[in-house]
Amino acid sequence: MNNSTFALPPGLMYDDASPEWMSKADNAWQLTAATLVGMQSVPGLIILYGGAVKKKWAVNSAFMAFYAFACVLVCWVGWGYHMSFGTPLFTSAPFWGKADVALDQKFLFTQAFLGKFPNATMVYFQFVFAAITLILIAGALLGRMNFYAWMLFVPLWLTFSYTVGAYSIWSPKGWLSLKGIIDYSGGYVIHLSSGVAGFTAAYWVGPRSTKDRERFPPNNILLMLTGAGLLWMGWTGFNGGDPYVVSMDASLAVLNTHVCTATSLLTWLALDVIFFRKPSVIGAVQGMITGLVCITPAAGVVQGWAAIIMGLLSGSIPWYTMMVVHKKSTLLQKVDDTMAVLHTHAIAGALGGLLTGLFAHPKLNYLFYNTYGTYVGLFYGIDMRRFKAGARQVGIQLLGVLFVVTLNVVVTSLVCFLVQRIVPLRMSEEDMEIGDEAAHGEEAYAIWGQGEKLDNSRHGAYDIESSAKGRARSAGNIEMA
Repeated sequence: MNNSTFALPPGLMYDDASPEWMSKADNAWQLTAATLVGMQSVPGLIILYGGAVKKKWAVNSAFMAFYAFACVLVCWVGWGYHMSFGTPLFTSAPFWGKADVALDQKFLFTQAFLGKFPNATMVYFQFVFAAITLILIAGALLGRMNFYAWMLFVPLWLTFSYTVGAYSIWSPKGWLSLKGIIDYSGGYVIHLSSGVAGFTAAYWVGPRSTKDRERFPPNNILLMLTGAGLLWMGWTGFNGGDPYVVSMDASLAVLNTHVCTATSLLTWLALDVIFFRKPSVIGAVQGMITGLVCITPAAGVVQGWAAIIMGLLSGSIPWYTMMVVHKKSTLLQKVDDTMAVLHTHAIAGALGGLLTGLFAHPKLNYLFYNTYGTYVGLFYGIDMRRFKAGARQVGIQLLGVLFVVTLNVVVTSLVCFLVQRIVPLRMSEEDMEIGDEAAHGEEAYAIWGQGEKLDNSRHGAYDIESSAKGRARSAGNIEMA
């Protein structure tokens, strides 16, 4: 018998730069997925915010996103990553990690806590999720927040709110993670957090000028659509990268993401046509976002039919809260949530988290968590005669919602209180009249007016913030996220 040795192809052989524990394929996909998520923010949300606001706020809105992306990265490698995924600060209460730098070569070149790739890749991957969370919060504050206050808010909120939520839910040592919460890719950590924090911060910052609240037309809908397109396609990496491996589960997560999103968009569009007699581009973008958000906690652990149902619900329930409940609620109208992140992120994120508790498939959870029988959706629990396990999963999902809401209301309020002791949270009335020129000494482009046109507000439906007196169908104050 021949004692021949099997030789790996040169491209797969181990060496100092590719150790035995590292999968080149997984590492390549993880870096690609992270970059797709990064592009959702830069340039995706920069373009979307810059096009969706009144012309005089285009530079300021885009710059808030641009600044947050850079600031979060420096904070992330400085202390944020270890506070989110490192050694627990309190062993008896594992909700926060010890602050430490993530820049040392020895650390960056060792295997990550999950996946077959180095810590350098994991630090980058988790950074882009942290960054987009802050940028989503900015959506609630556009058109009046003092930029200097925003510069302080970003590192403070990242340090005292995001890291706690991420550690509790995503770290294998976090208390909600140990209880068995399912948050596949950030329905809780990112979307519920950003929606609640954005709405809370909007309360403390105060509203836009009266003129802007009454009339806030987008300066460039086509530019806004470009940003929305980058956001949608970037979600391939957002949900497809979270198994930390090139697997069938990653493929399912990507497909479910797009199926749910398309269903949600069409549902929102149908409701617009039925009730307002006009197919709205702004509405379609809203429906797209609620679909993306809703499927995020469930992407790789539910079947395709469940993704369809989630799309139908994410296209209708946030539509109802935005178009009906918001207009009837004095409290909701009092808070000036510019891009309606409460509806598109908080409500859609909580909805997705709770639906995950119903539809989570035991086998798909096994592929993701490598544990069978621990994560069981209620409907499968009933089918398997394990009702208690299914009911427990729903209970844990609900507990996660309560935890994230409480955390973000309290911490965001404290951060705003601290910042306003240093600089005003809101721009002066005079500066708000001017906009970009007052804030940055720059203009987006020189065109007539603020993007208005004659009879611009006759047929739209998106005026959720201004007074309902005689303006039930006004498009003068378009709110989106």
